[in-house]
Amino acid sequence: QVQLEESGGGLVQAGGSLRLSCAASGRTFSLYGQGWFRQAPGKEREFVAAIDWSGVIIKYADSVKGRFTISRDNTKNTIYLQMNSLQPEDTAVYYCAGDERVGIRLRENEYNYWGQGTQVTVSS
Repeated sequence: QVQLEESGGGLVQAGGSLRLSCAASGRTFSLYGQGWFRQAPGKEREFVAAIDWSGVIIKYADSVKGRFTISRDNTKNTIYLQMNSLQPEDTAVYYCAGDERVGIRLRENEYNYWGQGTQVTVSS
């Protein structure tokens, strides 16, 4: 089993930045692809970004491209989401996800492991 724990959420003004972290524990050697999803109030959970084990293959949702950066430090079993130029529409609970297959996953139902989520609120 793998446990994922997010941190770094909070309240920020529009135009500000936050850095989310997701620390993995347990069978971390089996974790390959990881990603970030978010769920705004009254909306379905949506894909934000994904990264493969090597950190070379990366995908972003169009809505965050150019503003968010996903990265990972395998020595710390941690992935990050640097979020710049935040807007009120970025307000959501952000979830970290992990999968044991090689490559990256863009769909929610392709991930086996999920964190509890961390709230990001952007005020206008």
